[in-house]
Amino acid sequence: MREIFETRSRAQFLRLATLLAVIALGLTLRQFGYAADLPFTVVKYGGSALWGAMVYLLVALFVARSRPAAIAVTALFIAISVELFRLYHTPGLDAFRLTTAGALLLGRVFSLWNMLAYAIGIAAACAFDPVRRTGLRPRR
Repeated sequence: MREIFETRSRAQFLRLATLLAVIALGLTLRQFGYAADLPFTVVKYGGSALWGAMVYLLVALFVARSRPAAIAVTALFIAISVELFRLYHTPGLDAFRLTTAGALLLGRVFSLWNMLAYAIGIAAACAFDPVRRTGLRPRR
């Protein structure tokens, strides 16, 4: 029993560490991507893919006992909902979207391509999920 607990704790720690690394990588890409002469598509959609991976890892931290596929579906639902929320405008919400935090969390402009990038990021995070790699299977 102790081995199961330690394996789960290790998997959650790895998820948290990966989440922090994904956030740092995403912020670095946004801040220095153009200065490093990376193509627009790499900076724009690479950041969106990393945002999707971040959503997956956040969901995985909160529902640790769920299967990775269920976490991926939930993360994709959240990511698509946030993207669709960009179609809703109010003065206060638009003012928040103009801030750095608002742009990073909610984005500014609706894009179907972002949804594809989110799906790719979520699929990658799911494929490399520490729960899959440790062989630990969540309980039903």
